[in-house]
Amino acid sequence: MSAISASDIISIIKSEIEHYDWEKEGQETGKVIWVGDGIATVYGIDHAVYGEIVVFENGLKGMVQDIRRNEIGCILFGKDTGIKEGTKVVRTKKRAGIPVGDAYIGRIINALGEPIDGKGEIKSEEYRPMEQDAPGILERKSVNTPMETGILAIDSMFPIGRGQRELIIGDRQTGKTAIAIDTILNQKGKDVICVYVAIGQKASSVAKIVSTLQQHDAMDYTIVLSSTASDPASLQYVAPYAGTALAEYFMYKGKDVLIIYDDLSKHAVAYRALSLLLERSPGREAYPGDVFYLHSRLLERSSRLSDELGGGSITALPIIETQAGDLSAYIPTNVISITDGQIFLESDLFFSGMRPAVNVGLSVSRVGGAAQTKAMKKATGSIRIDLAQFREMEVFTQFSSDLDESTKEQLAHGKVLMELLKQPLCHPMSMAEQVITLCVANRGILDEVPVPKVKETQMNLLAHMADAHPELVKEITEQKVLTDETAEKIIVAAKEYVQTAGI
Repeated sequence: MSAISASDIISIIKSEIEHYDWEKEGQETGKVIWVGDGIATVYGIDHAVYGEIVVFENGLKGMVQDIRRNEIGCILFGKDTGIKEGTKVVRTKKRAGIPVGDAYIGRIINALGEPIDGKGEIKSEEYRPMEQDAPGILERKSVNTPMETGILAIDSMFPIGRGQRELIIGDRQTGKTAIAIDTILNQKGKDVICVYVAIGQKASSVAKIVSTLQQHDAMDYTIVLSSTASDPASLQYVAPYAGTALAEYFMYKGKDVLIIYDDLSKHAVAYRALSLLLERSPGREAYPGDVFYLHSRLLERSSRLSDELGGGSITALPIIETQAGDLSAYIPTNVISITDGQIFLESDLFFSGMRPAVNVGLSVSRVGGAAQTKAMKKATGSIRIDLAQFREMEVFTQFSSDLDESTKEQLAHGKVLMELLKQPLCHPMSMAEQVITLCVANRGILDEVPVPKVKETQMNLLAHMADAHPELVKEITEQKVLTDETAEKIIVAAKEYVQTAGI
């Protein structure tokens, strides 16, 4: 047999490489070397990128989450029962994403964009990556348009603007989700698309929320993305990113979107579980070192786009659950520093009957008056200072019986304000109703009304104003301005009503 020279071998190899059908044969495959708890370690895939989808031979999908020298760690989007050591894995060269489109409005989906409401397939219009860069500074516009919650305590003192990120924080069972749901209900007829992302909740809780939204016809403009407590940690981890990808689809079409993450505490716990299983070093409270980046890269995507990009916006209301009101814990401090303000709900206020249980001292909106209409800004007046002084004075005077007249008046005014700020569930107030209530409250017209009757009087007064003085309500609603003349008319009409009602 004649010897083959080195140059011949090189030319044969070159020819083989040049004529190799990479499309046909070029799928990079590997094998599972370990699997358990929703995590698979794969050997043999050398060119995978972070966040890429891989497919196992039984059809289950996973996402590359950890890249090491000789192997990759994947999180599985489903149960790992059909996967064992030696199972083949194929790269897709496709980033993890979600199908998006207008047909998703009114539907309930899981974290992968698949319908779970039994109403059939959803026709998607495009595929959008879950992880996306946040808009840059030049692509954004300042926040100056109100995103009205319909909750007097919030719209008057901690206004939220379109494109803002306002944290709702408090212990469990203090009404955090209720505020988010009321905000969704208040967007009816305002051309706002709402995305509610449920992370790690009971399926029954999500069903109850959907039922509430359906009763108030809010599902017509809402998408519910649910990743319940029974879902794997991997699906709970990707759920908020998938929800944001959906919201971005509408934002880049020039729409205003409201997205609620309920809640990011469970999201951080799911990520901690994945990170520990992937053998990453635990840090404070066993959370991985990049848990801050986890939420910052999510919430930075909420913004108001410049007019050149269509002027759409995503307003985010992330929810965080505290333990015994501890705002200084790791995850709460992280998310407080990422967001543009927080609404702190206090257990003591909640149990004393103050609902929504908003703590005036610790809540703040860093956008503030910029996100209020002129009418609202003028009507609010000194309500926040009055409430803060009342809370302080109430503590000092609870043991003293001998009070001077001015202190008594201040306490009576504070008690009336507290009553006016109470609001039943699923009853958002219009901007005009809030302005009228604030005008009347700041002038002290209801200070003489017995405290148990204040709420009833307020509701009757608002109904009377709508019937007897519709021109005032119309002026405030349409012009969004409160002139001195209009304010005076409201005061006169309110005084007349209180006198004739004989309260």
